[in-house]
Amino acid sequence: MIKNRILICTLVALSSGFFGGYICGHITLMRHSQKCQNQPWALKEMCNTWVIPGAMWQGSTTGLWMGTVLGAFVAGLATHQTRN
Repeated sequence: MIKNRILICTLVALSSGFFGGYICGHITLMRHSQKCQNQPWALKEMCNTWVIPGAMWQGSTTGLWMGTVLGAFVAGLATHQTRN
């Protein structure tokens, strides 16, 4: 039973980490892209090109870590067994 619990916790932690990285990457990208909205077209494109890689990196790594930790915690709680 212990091996199944470890496998379940690992899979839930990894999947929630990847999901969190994807979602937080897009949220951070949208937030940083708003800084470029008041520019003329050419400057707006240059601004977006400059902002996108850093925003995706920042949001994805934050979401990956946060999602993995929270996923592991929730999976650990869900598979916890009380000792008699």
